[in-house]
Amino acid sequence: MALVNNGDYQLRLRDVPVGAQMLFVAFGALVLVPLLTGLDPNVALFTAGLGTLIYQVLTKFQIPIFLGSSFAFIAPVMLSVQRHGTAATLGGLASVGIMYVLFALLIKAKGTSFLLRILPHVVTGPVIMVIGLILAPVGVYMAMGKTGDGAKVLYPENQAMIISMISLAVTVLVAIKGRGMLKLIPIVCGIVAGYVVSLVMGIVDFAPVAAAPWFKMPNFVAPEFNFDAIVIILPVAIAPIIEHIGSILAIGSVTGKNYIDKPGVHRSLMGDGVATTLAGFLGGPPLTTYAEVTGAVSLIKIYNPALMTWAAITGIALAFVGKLGALLQTIPAPVMGGIMLLLFGAIMVVGLNSLVQDGQDLMKPRNMVIVALIVVLGMGKMSFNFWGIHLEGIGLAGVAGVVLNLLLPQDRAEA
Repeated sequence: MALVNNGDYQLRLRDVPVGAQMLFVAFGALVLVPLLTGLDPNVALFTAGLGTLIYQVLTKFQIPIFLGSSFAFIAPVMLSVQRHGTAATLGGLASVGIMYVLFALLIKAKGTSFLLRILPHVVTGPVIMVIGLILAPVGVYMAMGKTGDGAKVLYPENQAMIISMISLAVTVLVAIKGRGMLKLIPIVCGIVAGYVVSLVMGIVDFAPVAAAPWFKMPNFVAPEFNFDAIVIILPVAIAPIIEHIGSILAIGSVTGKNYIDKPGVHRSLMGDGVATTLAGFLGGPPLTTYAEVTGAVSLIKIYNPALMTWAAITGIALAFVGKLGALLQTIPAPVMGGIMLLLFGAIMVVGLNSLVQDGQDLMKPRNMVIVALIVVLGMGKMSFNFWGIHLEGIGLAGVAGVVLNLLLPQDRAEA
């Protein structure tokens, strides 16, 4: 018997295990972002669950999508926390959600075509590449047993390399050779393998887990709005906005429905924006639609959006398990470093792939200038200060790409 039966949305108690499975598919990536950026993984679980429920309300319970931590913001969050602290960084992340909402209103008023004119693949592709490339040293340092900035040695290098390479190898093998549900959780498999090796080597300290209570309120943190922190983070949002539209097209191709028109991509982006703003106000990372969960929906061929309701409720419940957060914090840096070697490289490949699929001739002077300057300005540690605005790294790359695309003239065929 369905608790709620609203067309395709049927909330049934018998679907609880299947819905919880969706959270398991998203779990590795969901908690990886807060573990890398210093945010509370329990808060990330809570905001992902609550954010998904908000998303469902704003999309009229029609789209089977789960919202989880966004990888696109790892680099700017790390930089902002280092320079301005956690509270100011959360203010920047809340601003990202507000930006999503504004773009959703523009899409409703003008359609999606204007967005692709402002943010074509020749801009978003290289910006995504910069996100992956700028993070590469962090993964290398952690894989070698150091802190993310390489300033301090945490574990002996030989020991760390064994752990990180096993973690990496298992992730790669599962991603390539895995079958069924296993193929959807290569990150979880890699973390488990690296963690087991760490246990054998005796470098895992369970004292924090023993001291942690079973029930604990997540460590919610209120944001502070700092203009410099916002400028570091906000330009990165241009790429996830385009990716969001791609995610809606992807889940629509799986279910055979046109979600772009009904309930509308503007509603979907609005849901993501409101959820991300709420996450920033509570201390969680920005949210995005999870391709892993879309893959799971394709695999099990159950298109009931209520599965995501159960996944969200499960995430909220787990957020209050104090020992879970403490256990996640015991994962040694080399385990995460091995995963990051692949993860950050994969982000770069996603950006490269968007350029390839778009079919643009990168040797045309206009395209060459845009791509070249985005990558060099983003990776070359160029900084820009004007009227109190400070831009560098990913933020400078994103702003430069948008400005160049608007200013550089197109030839008549492209126009």
